[in-house]
Parts: sequence; structure tokens; C-alpha cells
Amino acid sequence: MAGGITDTGELYSPYVGLVYMFNLIVGTGALTMPKAFATAGWLVSLILLLFLGFMSYMTTTFVVEAMAAANAQLRWKRMEKHKEDDEDEDSSSGVSDSDVLLQDGYERAETRPILSVQRRGSANIFEITERVEMGQMASMFFNKVGVNLFYFCIIIYLYGDLAIYAAAVPVSLMQVTCSVTGNHSCSVGDGTKYNDTDKCWGPIRRIDAYRLYLAAFTLLLGPFTFFNVQKTKYLQIMTSLMRWIAFILMIILALIRIGKGQAEGHPSMAQLSGIRNLFGVCVYSFMCQHSLPSLITPISKKKHVNKLVLLDYILILAFYSLLSFTAIYCFRNDTLMDMYTLNFTNCEIISVAFIRYFLGLFPVFTISTNFPIIAVTLRNNWKTLFHREGGTYPWVVDRIVFPAITLIPPVLVAFCTHDLESLVGITGAYAGNGIQYLIPAFLAYCSRKDTQLVFGSGTVNKHLSPFRHTFWIVFVLIWGFSCFVFVTANIVLSESKL
Repeated sequence: MAGGITDTGELYSPYVGLVYMFNLIVGTGALTMPKAFATAGWLVSLILLLFLGFMSYMTTTFVVEAMAAANAQLRWKRMEKHKEDDEDEDSSSGVSDSDVLLQDGYERAETRPILSVQRRGSANIFEITERVEMGQMASMFFNKVGVNLFYFCIIIYLYGDLAIYAAAVPVSLMQVTCSVTGNHSCSVGDGTKYNDTDKCWGPIRRIDAYRLYLAAFTLLLGPFTFFNVQKTKYLQIMTSLMRWIAFILMIILALIRIGKGQAEGHPSMAQLSGIRNLFGVCVYSFMCQHSLPSLITPISKKKHVNKLVLLDYILILAFYSLLSFTAIYCFRNDTLMDMYTLNFTNCEIISVAFIRYFLGLFPVFTISTNFPIIAVTLRNNWKTLFHREGGTYPWVVDRIVFPAITLIPPVLVAFCTHDLESLVGITGAYAGNGIQYLIPAFLAYCSRKDTQLVFGSGTVNKHLSPFRHTFWIVFVLIWGFSCFVFVTANIVLSESKL
């Protein structure tokens, strides 16, 4: 994410890529969606979910198009360099271009001018074969101001991500452990409203327990920010398996409860006051644009990649709708928790203790494995933002300052608030809005402009977005900027009423 080109990695089939993208998108944001649905009303929520899913799909195709354009640019630069090297060799040896081409055949044809190569069809320059991260694409297609704005946006989003993670784990631990002591046994999901000042264990209040867990979380996982960590294949498999078991369990348990006539939910049709948080949650829950280079590049056959992405989005929309509708009809609006898994820690809903603890502690295991990865990514983005060509950082700055400015702010935010719905809503509505809408739209516009300038107006990008008309780029930009204004105005008006 910090920019730079890496190896493609091991190739996999388009359908494996479809599964990977599904797993990436359906993450922590989905756990906060049921409450957002309840507060905004089922009809408004469904309409907004469908619309934002469509918008996210459109900008995903913009990023894929920009990736193809970036690959073409890199391939063209290499071919030009090879051509210059060959001309230097030919002039020194007295061998003509035609002789070299006759001798070396196909390999030498690769060094011809780019348009000549296209006409002969020896290679498709827009094939996505190298992984070009969004930071690298921003450096290729944006000016200096645009690059800095890109990094500012991605850094703010990652800070929000870390703050959500830092709050979600202690909240889950507090809710589960405080509910199994004293008179609160098995009562997390029974509709009882607890204040932060209520007792947890003896003299320890709930807010004290939360902050103790936050301190332990920071001490255990914070040091990883100072080192390099990588998510292993087996860790991915384990967390994906746990996520799927948890989501399927929640849907089945809610359906069983509804089928038995024990449903308590009576959701309203529309509540405009809840749209702000719902918007942020939906944007956050469709976020994948920043990771597309890592997902799309290793796909072995990319001919129908846009259709596969569309299928993914349809499946995700169906999954989110099923999860949210079963939730809002199974539970009363006022009993839905910020973290939906906590609604299943009540003995009356689930009699099996193991399932209660598995769902209650599910965010702890999955989020804890992601926190160090996001932290290192944010740290590397900071380094890339301030890096100057040929320069190096002092040891203290590299090993202490950058990790510290990565870790401290989100922990402070989590210390001050554990309102997950608001954290997810604000992160999605602001930084997520930029990453999901504005940056892909600008990438598509600038990459098209550069492609025409370098390769000529008749050149066609094989991965050109189905939304190729300029109208769609303008529409996305207007929508993105309008969302900034709407969310900000909503926050100001909400605060003024307090």
C-alpha cells in the first residue's frame, strides 16, 4: 500500500481470486452493520446499501483500469530503455536494426516502439502482470499535491482502522468478562443497558475494565509496530475459517429464533437521523480498493475480471442484507450491540456456553491478528510520505519516531471512546470516502489522459472500465464531495442540538 512494485506472487484461478476478494471485503465492518440498519430503518438502509455497493463496484473497475494503464506505462518505459541500449550497441558494432531483428526474432521485437508492437500483436501492453500498488499509481499519474493528498487520505483511514481495532477487542473482552461475574451472568444480549460507571468486578468499573484490556492489548500487540511482520498463509486460512463459522452461526441462530416466533425486532421503515452512521458503515464495509493490486494481479486469467468482481459484489450485497435483516427482526433495536456478535452471549439465545464464548470473543482473535499488519502498513506509509530520493532516516527516527506516531494516536482515541458505530461511521464517511470514491475516480481520469498522451488517442485499454464515459467519473466525484458536505453538516447539526 505504501507504493512500489513487487513480484506478482503465486498465480491462482479467477474463482480463487473471487473468494479472496469476498473474504477481504466481508470483515469487521459487517459486524457493525446490523445496528446501523436498525437506527436508519430497513427501507432506507436497503436502498443505501444497494446504491453504495454499485458505487463501490464502479470505482473498483476504475482501479483495475488504472492498474492496466500503469503496467502499460512501465512496460513502455522498459521497452524504450531497451531500444536505446540496443541502438547504442548497434552503433558501436556497426550492425543494423534489421540484422538484429532477423537474428533475435521475437525477443528483439519486444524492444520496438510501443505502437509498432501493438500493431504486430506480439504482446498486449495493458496486461496486468506486475503488482503496482495505489501509492505507486498515485506517483505515476498525480502531481506532487495529489500524491501528498493520497497519502494523507490513506494514513487517516489506517489510523481510523487501528482505532476501531484497538477499541473492538477491549469492548468484546469487557462485555464478555463483566457479564459472567456477579449478577450480570449471561446478560450481555438481554437488553439491559449498562453505563461505563457500573461495577464489573468488585470496585472495578466497566470503563476501568475496558481501559485495562486496552492497556494489555497495546502492550501485547503494540511492539509489533516496531518490527516487520507478515501475515502468513496459515493465519489467513485460520482467520477466514473463524469468520465464516461466526457469520453463518449468527445468521442460522437468528433465523431459528425468528422461526420459533421468538423474534423481538420491529424495525422502522426510515429514520433519517441514522443515515450518517449507516453511510460510513456501508463505505467501510465495501472497502477493498486499496488492496486490489494484491488481489487482482495474481489472477491467472483476467479476461472477465470485471464480471467476476460484479459477481462478488452481488454475493456480498446478498450476504450483508441477510445478516442485517435477520438481526433487526430477531432483536429489538435498543438491544442491538455495536459489535453484533455480543448479542449472542445471552444464555436465553444460546444455551451452549462454548458457542456463546466463541461468538463473544470472535473479534478478539480475528482483529488481533490484523492489528500488527495494519500498523506496519501505516508506519511504512509515513516513511514513504517523507522519503526523499537518495536519503535515509536516522536510526531513532526510523525505529522509534515512526512506530510511535503510528501507535499512540489510535490508542488515545480508543482510550477516549469505545463507540464503535461512530468510529466506523466517521472513518468510512471521511477517509473511506476518499479512498473508495475520489482517489479511484482521479486515477481513472489521469490514467486515461496519460495513456492518450503516450500511446495515442486510438489506443484502447483492454481493462477499460465498463463505466468509460467521463460522465461516470464526474458523477463519482460530485457524489464523493457531496458526501463530505452532508456528513459534516449532519455532525454539526447533531452537535448543535445537544
